[in-house]
Amino acid sequence: MKQVVSIRAPAKVNLLLRVLGPRGDGFHELETIFQAIDFSDELTVELAGDSVELEVTGADLGPITDNLAVRAAEAFRRVAGLETGVRIRLAKHIPAGAGLGGGSSDAAAVLRALQHLTGEAVPAQALSTIGAELGSDVPFFLCGSPLALARGRGEDLSPWPPLPVAHVVVVCPPVHVATADAYAALSRSRLSTVVSTRADLDAAPTNWESVVELARNDFESVVADRHPEVREALESLRNSGLQMVMLSGSGAACFGFARGAKEAESTADRLSAELGWRVKATRSLDEVPSISLM
Repeated sequence: MKQVVSIRAPAKVNLLLRVLGPRGDGFHELETIFQAIDFSDELTVELAGDSVELEVTGADLGPITDNLAVRAAEAFRRVAGLETGVRIRLAKHIPAGAGLGGGSSDAAAVLRALQHLTGEAVPAQALSTIGAELGSDVPFFLCGSPLALARGRGEDLSPWPPLPVAHVVVVCPPVHVATADAYAALSRSRLSTVVSTRADLDAAPTNWESVVELARNDFESVVADRHPEVREALESLRNSGLQMVMLSGSGAACFGFARGAKEAESTADRLSAELGWRVKATRSLDEVPSISLM
């Protein structure tokens, strides 16, 4: 009897994102706090056929060979020496290119699902290496915690105990922010400004008040300058009275924290009507989504 597993791939927001400078390998040294949120793609994964197959609903994500979920499955098969194929069905809800980590989360979900289906055919360290090679955000989605500090390219992770569930409003402006362009704009802006330095993060935050003191995204001003829609999203969230309003990743999604579910829902409904964009009321996660047998 064939086994099929289902798994949710949650989005993330960055509660802190400092770009500390370029590295010798062409990437940038980062310091970021990841928080998973209840805004998810849905996947089913099974061992079937003799190649990797992907069926996507909900969005056109371009060529299948470029999809991170497919690349994750191919890498897993190669490292595990797995001869059977992998069939993936992906219901896409997280917008692509929004700074919410949707593609990376999909890749991590596939890796977790294949570990489950194969009885952990790939050692944990090798799985982490696969994740890091796929993308800078993938290791977070593999780390087993919904809250983590990441350094390096994102692969140097310190999972943190989850904070109490908080309510979040996410605004998705209808623009695509290319990560490379955001880094280039940030580099140009720093010709006359001070480069970011490491935050004081000797201990994990124990409450949201301590996170507010750290909250910052080095991309925010340069991305907002280049994309008026991003600036409008940030201003709309702030004018709604939300707290800790920020850009996520290199954008274009922006988010803010409400005082409760009712405020989050009413704010999301109003901003959606006013802006005509996708706006979602959701919450932070206090645990990683589990894998379910179908």
